[in-house]
Amino acid sequence: VDCDVDTGNQGCNGGYMEKAFAFIKQNGGITTETDYPYEGRDGNCNKAKAANHAVTISGHENVPPNDETSLQAAVANQPVSVAIDAGGSEFQFYSGGIFSAYCKTEPNHGVTAVGYGADNEHKYWLVKNSWGTDWGEAGYIRMKRDSADKKGICGIATDACYPVKA
Repeated sequence: VDCDVDTGNQGCNGGYMEKAFAFIKQNGGITTETDYPYEGRDGNCNKAKAANHAVTISGHENVPPNDETSLQAAVANQPVSVAIDAGGSEFQFYSGGIFSAYCKTEPNHGVTAVGYGADNEHKYWLVKNSWGTDWGEAGYIRMKRDSADKKGICGIATDACYPVKA
């Protein structure tokens, strides 16, 4: 958050996943949470810590938009960064179960789709949020999969991407 400011991302005021991946590539890699802890506020970039690379990437791939089938294929192989609309109170106060409440589809929050499944024939995405383990199901949410809206619930299928290594 402190170092990725030249790509157009805005620290704690948000940014774009694709730009974050571009920063990681440009920076030669990314460090770990242990080596450069997230503090929940904007700060000055500690270049020494940022240079302690734990992993590198060669770029990123975008998942075709508005296509939950393509998103599922991507999630089957690796975690996928997805943008969702997290503005609704039902989402913000989610505490468990498969989330199927109404929400807009204008993404304003980045999360990570880490899996998918079904519970009594109700299909869902397993999504890791960044709001800590006290939110949702230990920091995760199960969101309805195969929505009637091509954008997916809360716009989950509108903007998805993942890092790649050559």
